[in-house]
Amino acid sequence: MSLYALKPKFQNLLRPLTVSLAQRGVTANQVTLFAAGGSIVVGALAGLGFFGPTLFLLIPLWLLIRMGLNAIDGMLAREHGQKSTLGAYLNELGDVISDIALVLPLLAVPAFAPADIWLFALLAVVVECAGLIGPLVGAGRRYDGPFGKSDRAFAIGAFALWVGLGWSLGVFALWLWRVLLVLMLVTIVRRVRAGIAQAQ
Repeated sequence: MSLYALKPKFQNLLRPLTVSLAQRGVTANQVTLFAAGGSIVVGALAGLGFFGPTLFLLIPLWLLIRMGLNAIDGMLAREHGQKSTLGAYLNELGDVISDIALVLPLLAVPAFAPADIWLFALLAVVVECAGLIGPLVGAGRRYDGPFGKSDRAFAIGAFALWVGLGWSLGVFALWLWRVLLVLMLVTIVRRVRAGIAQAQ
């Protein structure tokens, strides 16, 4: 199971807004670029810490908005004739860039081990690569869980919310990071296996 399974219901809620944006000439690629750029800005504001940890509260708020933007750009592409090769590149690269931009600010939190944050960012890239390789071997794009894009966003948002509210972080937080890293490794293995099985 993965939060990705909830995506169709989320899309249904956003479909009227998507139709309105399409009628106003907004393109899928514009939405994709806005989502990636917004992630970089929000991550920089939180990580630089000019106003203390309170700005970490921007991350869960932005992640919710970004989830909506990701659903909207996909619907604009599929349902409004905006699919393009450039759009496919922007979509996948934008997601990876956003992941990195929103997790690295947590390096500024003294209670977290920097190695865990860097490993999380690295494995996030590998997880997506494991999904993207599917079409290269004759399979489909793999979205298998248990720790895909939506799940990572939830975890990052939860950590950022905790930090932003000023709640104490103990050893539990460190071990939770390690559990998440293991879940990412499991996700990589599952995507590779599923891709191979589908291709055979």
